[in-house]
Amino acid sequence: MKHLSSPLLSTLTRLRDCLVPEALGLGWMPIFLLGYLVFLFVPVLVPSNADWGEGVRWYLWPTLASIAVFLPMYFLAYRGSALARVLCTLGIAALGYGLMPFNAFSNTYVIYAAAFVALMPGSMWIRLEVFALLIIAYCGMAVWLGFPVFVPAVTAIVSVAVFTGNYFQAETVRKRAELKLSHEEVRRLAALAERERIGRDLHDLLGHTLSLVALKSDLAGRLVDRDPQAARNEINEVSRVARDALAQVRRAVTGIRAAGLAAELASARLLLESDGVTLRYEAQDMALPTDLETVLALSLREAVTNIQRHARATIAEVALACSDGHVQLRIRDNGVGSAAVPGNGLNGMRERVESRGGRLRIDSTLRQGTCVEIVLPLPSGEGMEHAATSKPIEGTVGAT
Repeated sequence: MKHLSSPLLSTLTRLRDCLVPEALGLGWMPIFLLGYLVFLFVPVLVPSNADWGEGVRWYLWPTLASIAVFLPMYFLAYRGSALARVLCTLGIAALGYGLMPFNAFSNTYVIYAAAFVALMPGSMWIRLEVFALLIIAYCGMAVWLGFPVFVPAVTAIVSVAVFTGNYFQAETVRKRAELKLSHEEVRRLAALAERERIGRDLHDLLGHTLSLVALKSDLAGRLVDRDPQAARNEINEVSRVARDALAQVRRAVTGIRAAGLAAELASARLLLESDGVTLRYEAQDMALPTDLETVLALSLREAVTNIQRHARATIAEVALACSDGHVQLRIRDNGVGSAAVPGNGLNGMRERVESRGGRLRIDSTLRQGTCVEIVLPLPSGEGMEHAATSKPIEGTVGAT
C-alpha cells in the first residue's frame, strides 16, 4: 500500500466513497464482501456442466441478470434512507427466491438480505421477526423445489451467524455515535461555561475600573479651570488606572487562550472512547509554565485527532515526563501507521514546538502504529522540584 500510486489510491478511494458513505466508517469492507458473489458461479465447476453446454446456459444468463439488479440495490442499502434500506433488503431477498429455480446457490442473495435485515430500522424484535420470515420462506421454497436438506440447513446456519454479527456491529456503531454526541455536548457545555466565566471576569475586571476612569475624568474636567495642577494629577491617575486595566486584560486574555493539559486529556479520552479506542496515560506531578503547557496541550489535541481520524487503532498511550531540564510528551498508538506526510496540523505542531526551542519527532511504520514525541526545554528551576509521581489512569471501552 505504501508503494501504491497516490493518484490511483485517491481515485479508488473517491470511487469507494461515492458507493459507500465515508461517515459509516466501514472502509473497504462493503467492497470486499461482494466477493461472495463468486458462489453464484459454483455450478459452472460441476463436471457435467463444464463443457458450457445447455446445462450452463440455462442458469448463467439469469444469474448475470440478477447481479446487474443486485448491485444497485446493494449500494443503495448503504447510501439510502431507512425506507430505501428496507425496500432494498426485501428486493435482494426476492432476487434470491426468484433465482432459486435456475441456480441452487441463489442462497447467496438470501444471506446478503439477512445481513441487511440486521441493519434495518426498528426494534430488535421487529428485525428478528423479519429475519425469521426470510429464512422460513427460503426453507419452504427449497423443500418445494426438491433441494437437498443440507442446502436450507447450511443457509439457515450461515444466515443466523451473519445476522447476529451484523446486529451487534450495528449496536456498537450506534453506541459510538451516542458517545460522540455526548462528547460534543460536553464540549458545548464547556464552551458555554467558559463564555459565562469570561463574562463574569470581564465584568469584575473592567466594571470597577471603567467606573473609576469615568469618575476621575469628570473630576478632572471640573478642576481644569479652578485647579489645573489637581486636574493634571487626576488625568495622570486616569492614565495609570487605564494602564493597570490593560495589563489585567492582557493577563486575562492569556489565561483564556491557554489550553490546559488536564482538559485536553479529558477531551482526548472522550474522543477516543467514542471511537472504541482504549486510552492509557501516565504523567509526573509537575507544574508547567502556561506557555509550555499550552504548546503541549495543542500538540496533544492534534495528535489525538489524527489517531481518531486515520490510525484505526485500538490502544493509544500518552506519557508526560520531566528530566534533565526538559519536559517530554509522547503519544503512541497501535494503528495502521504510514509514511508521515506533513499536513497543516503537523506543520502547525512543529512550528509551535520549535518556536519554544523544542523538537518534534514522528515515527510511523506501516501496520506498526505511530509515535509522536515532543521535547521542550524548561526555564531554569522549573519542574525539577516536583515529585515524579506516576499516575496511570485508564479509560477503556470495547475496541473495534
